Amino acid sequence: MTGLWRSLMDAASGWNTLAIFLRLVLAMLSGMAVGIDRGLKRRGAGVKTHVLVCLGSALVMMTSEYMVYAFPGEKLDLARLGAQVISGIGFLGVGTILVTGKNQIRGLTTAAGLWTSACVGLAIGIGFAEGAIFTLIFMMLTLKVLTRVDVLLHRYAKVFDLYIEFDSSKNVSQFLQRMQELEVKVNTLELTKGKGPDKVPSVVISIEMQKKRMRVNLLDEIRTLEFVRYVEEL
Repeated sequence: MTGLWRSLMDAASGWNTLAIFLRLVLAMLSGMAVGIDRGLKRRGAGVKTHVLVCLGSALVMMTSEYMVYAFPGEKLDLARLGAQVISGIGFLGVGTILVTGKNQIRGLTTAAGLWTSACVGLAIGIGFAEGAIFTLIFMMLTLKVLTRVDVLLHRYAKVFDLYIEFDSSKNVSQFLQRMQELEVKVNTLELTKGKGPDKVPSVVISIEMQKKRMRVNLLDEIRTLEFVRYVEEL
């Protein structure tokens, strides 16, 4: 098994038709692995996007390497094309980042995944297959395992955000007074007008509690307030 692994890595790091084919296959598989995870979670960039990003990045680095072999006497910078990919992929990532009507930011993980897929593709393209494979493994661990850790951290955090709709703007001061009575610290508050036909006032508020156990009780308390139409944890 070790011998087969070493043979594949050596073949991918060479410069011939087999090496080019192996690098492109590995880039496609790497993009598919990340894209399938994002697709199953219904994110903006799925399998095709990640595969294309990884394949394109690999081709860019192979093109840089090809230029060295094709023009041996010229002064060429191998890293120049790759550097343009690393900076340019940011524009693609920005297209996946959305700010919802409740001021929630979505798509950051997808954007970061696209950028890292591009970096994996660059590593594959230059023949650094082992580094690319290890990075892919850590990427999948991050997307699979650390997602659960992120959920746990969010669940037990003392600071969290709420989206609340009120009957009128005057109720906001009543709400803040009630939070003060409950010894809940309000870090930030952003008041906006609703987009529905009633145009009820809404707030996105960041609050901090003294004890994490108060979290469930606090949400129940807010829902029972007669002037609160709707409340959702962000």
